[in-house]
Amino acid sequence: MADEDRTGYDRHLFRHWIDADRDGCNTRAEVLLEEAVEAPTVTGRCKLTEGRWNSWYDHADIEGPRGLDIDHLVPLAEAWDSGASAWTPKKRERYANDLGDARALVAVSARSNRQKADQDPTTWLPAEDVRCRYVADWTAIKLRWGLSIDGAEQQTLMRIADGCPDTPVEVITAD
Repeated sequence: MADEDRTGYDRHLFRHWIDADRDGCNTRAEVLLEEAVEAPTVTGRCKLTEGRWNSWYDHADIEGPRGLDIDHLVPLAEAWDSGASAWTPKKRERYANDLGDARALVAVSARSNRQKADQDPTTWLPAEDVRCRYVADWTAIKLRWGLSIDGAEQQTLMRIADGCPDTPVEVITAD
């Protein structure tokens, strides 16, 4: 457990939406392709059209990729506050484009992502019926990247987790 500090944070310190595997699709497109309920049409240099997604934060069905944001489940600012400020630029880039754990980046409605912004679970939670999943995923991503939690965050996570006896937290460590 550690206090958080946003001193020096700038979203641009986390280079994101890169094409790590050089297949023409950036991280955003990779997440959209992976999470589509109905596959989008892919043209040219990975331009996505049509398709359908379900935003699990708010249960919204989204037609076409334009109504979606890719959410860093643990926001970039929260990661910064929790230890990423000490990381190298390359490690911050890996975090911002983390396709190694499907829980790290999620396609959600633009509305829910903007409501969440850079908040942690003490001030923002998704729909009540998916809170156990959210808290488990939040915890797994924090552990994956060795990020700290503050006291209020710990209390909130534990309070919600107490009501989630059948929700395991599986951690896939980052490279």
